[in-house]
Amino acid sequence: MTIKRRNHGSGHSYLIDGQKCAGVTSILSMVPKNALVDWAGRTTAEYAIDHWADLAEARPSERLARLNRARFAERDAAARRGTQVHRLAEGLAVGDSVDVPEELAGHVHAYTDFLDRVDPDPVAVELVVAHRGSDAIAEPGYCGTADLIADLPALSIRGERVQPARWLLDIKTSRSGIFRETALQLCAYQRAHVYTRGDDAEYPIADLGIERAGAIHVRSDGWDLIPVDTTDDVWSYFCHLAWLYSREEYSQAWIGSPIDPPARIEATA
Repeated sequence: MTIKRRNHGSGHSYLIDGQKCAGVTSILSMVPKNALVDWAGRTTAEYAIDHWADLAEARPSERLARLNRARFAERDAAARRGTQVHRLAEGLAVGDSVDVPEELAGHVHAYTDFLDRVDPDPVAVELVVAHRGSDAIAEPGYCGTADLIADLPALSIRGERVQPARWLLDIKTSRSGIFRETALQLCAYQRAHVYTRGDDAEYPIADLGIERAGAIHVRSDGWDLIPVDTTDDVWSYFCHLAWLYSREEYSQAWIGSPIDPPARIEATA
């Protein structure tokens, strides 16, 4: 009975008891992302305007290829930035010294400011969590990796005092802010059955005593700590997404093969 996270290239996968298991972020791909459609069009248009002269000198086919690649280059750069910030933040959270690339100095300064001003007391970092499924929709199976669990002091939200609590926290570096997927992600982590510390042993999530969940939005110009909802409504939404994800492969068979056309009837006099 083991839980494993396997890293490969820029991605990773999970195994529960030797069987491949869906990751939380993969399940969240089922959430409609209309904003990404707008982002893709805007990014391509911005690239065209910023590189107008160079594109004008390129062959039409190369021009088209560069425009098609523009949004993926932006996406991949953002993903690399997020991965690097996560790695640096993991070290900073436990008091390690880190080498900071110049292009990430603003993000690291912002996260350091969060640590100095909020003064979280880390309980665990980068925990692999698992939920063994027993029902396709009510109890889905999945794994994930939680960024940080920490005890935070009393805080204030719009002037209202928030009592000291143990928080499940996820670090986000997107320029556009925090979306509902973060609530779904943290809800799934919080409601997982067990976690592992990198060995073969499993420990109940409940033993961590998580009381609240939130996202740390780390930017080059500052940070925000944003609470998220992980109540039953959010959990129900996630479970339905997990069911949809589990049916994705089967849905490919919904469209059948074309019917063979009947033989043509010859006209008679």
